[in-house]
Amino acid sequence: MIDLCDPAAHLSRRTLLGAGGGALMLSSIARSLARADEQGLTDSAKPRNVILIWCEGAPSQLETFDPHVGTKIGGDVKAIDTTIPGIQISDLLPRTAEMMHLTSLVRSVTGKEGDHARAVYNIKNGYRLDPTLRHPSIGAVLCHADESGADIPRHISILPGQSPGRGGYLGAAFDAFKINDPAGPVPDITRRVDEDRFERRVSDLYDVVEKEFRRGRLQKLETQRTLHQTATDSALRMMSSEQLGAFDVTTEPKAIRDAFGDTPFGRGCLAASRLIEVGARCVEVTLGGWDSHITNHTLQASACEKLDPALAAFLQRLEDRDLLDSTLVVCGGEFGRTPTHNPAEGRDHWPHGFSTLLAGCGIRRGHVHGATAPDPKLDSEKPLADVSDPVTVADLHATILAVLGVAYDEELDTPIGRPLKRSEGTPIQSIMT
Repeated sequence: MIDLCDPAAHLSRRTLLGAGGGALMLSSIARSLARADEQGLTDSAKPRNVILIWCEGAPSQLETFDPHVGTKIGGDVKAIDTTIPGIQISDLLPRTAEMMHLTSLVRSVTGKEGDHARAVYNIKNGYRLDPTLRHPSIGAVLCHADESGADIPRHISILPGQSPGRGGYLGAAFDAFKINDPAGPVPDITRRVDEDRFERRVSDLYDVVEKEFRRGRLQKLETQRTLHQTATDSALRMMSSEQLGAFDVTTEPKAIRDAFGDTPFGRGCLAASRLIEVGARCVEVTLGGWDSHITNHTLQASACEKLDPALAAFLQRLEDRDLLDSTLVVCGGEFGRTPTHNPAEGRDHWPHGFSTLLAGCGIRRGHVHGATAPDPKLDSEKPLADVSDPVTVADLHATILAVLGVAYDEELDTPIGRPLKRSEGTPIQSIMT
């Protein structure tokens, strides 16, 4: 078991210092792209990454990946063929339909939480909310299990919304670094004073603050770097790194930017693809607008209009650059929407059979797991009676960790002395190669 009570495992992520380095050389991106090939690494030996396309607010499975057209639950959506023979998805996702042969679609995810906050916690962390312990998110678990370095943060949340990935009991060092629309600058990396004054501030930080911090503490700290000094060094390294150029999507040709969509979300997905090329291990991109308690079809259509080009272009880019075999893509939300409509023509919360899309990194291509009934009985006593081959949230997490090469069932010693597996689920064997 891994001891997480070691203080070295709990570095604090401080806000980056208000300073910045010189010009960035975007050629570093090309060098990083070629690094694995230059080292002669096989696909199985390359670092594995994960991109989370987070649909905040809960997309309707019926308006996205599991339409039941012509039934009493189908609503106004139409179905279109995909590149998986015999499989259709919503006509609101025409470009994604052309990329489905790269994916596995799980149509039978089930949870036990119908409240947004609790369900988000469950789906992002793999465990239900526990007042005694905060569990780490997928990105934090991956970065903790494989601490290969990069100058930029390895765990990043773009357009973070209400619940960016957290380090939980692994420590704040594994919290996601948060940025907004990549069209703007990366926060907190531009120094606000001249170079000489900045260097004096850094010197004062080490010479004065460090001495005061060490005063009266354990003797061993006299010969060790303190945690905030480590965080400061990391921030300074990032501020002058050429890898920062990966955040700047404006350097991409206009045709590529247009393919992702001229939206913050589209730019976020494009930035995510660039960031994993230079060493980020987990990038989460959030798209809101799915909480459709009223006028369900209109709201779902609006959100799909942003999701569709970005997701399709993202999958195509990873495939074209030979990155899909080492990068896992996960697209989904905290739960689904009810099969029935409410009086406001909306769909309410529904954790009893919703859809999640996965692609890359050991995920089987062109496959669908599970199904929901086109004429559900909606029996509150047996909510899963109309779901074939159900998959729990814990099973989904175990699958994600397994294909990323992380021992999903390994026990860690948490700071409260409670051994806990990374996941209590079982991988979905049917979607794994």
